[in-house]
Amino acid sequence: MADIPGIIENAHEGKGLGLRFLRHIERNSVLLFIIPVDADDINKQYKILLNELKQHNPELLDKPRMIGISKTDLIDDEYEKLIKKELKFGKIPLVFFSAVVGKGLDKLKDTLWVLMNKEEGGMNE
Repeated sequence: MADIPGIIENAHEGKGLGLRFLRHIERNSVLLFIIPVDADDINKQYKILLNELKQHNPELLDKPRMIGISKTDLIDDEYEKLIKKELKFGKIPLVFFSAVVGKGLDKLKDTLWVLMNKEEGGMNE
């Protein structure tokens, strides 16, 4: 498992520490994108991340992935439902969680575990 600090727009061009981090991602079998719930546009942030991966190495888009929406302690359940309706991630697993209050952490870990085991040829093949 690798924790890659935030990838910023144009990381594939070497902006920030982008290239070093992007090369590191190539070694991982599953990608977990964490986007904070208070981001200006969660869908846009996800598209930026996908574009950076594609620009660096299009094969990265073939890796299994999931999305974790963090900092959900900042919102209530009703607002979370509204946000879920606006998100456009297709069939990619999505988990809302908060590390601060522990909300959704088990679901996040369990979903990631299932994806990792599918990739290794363990479960559901």
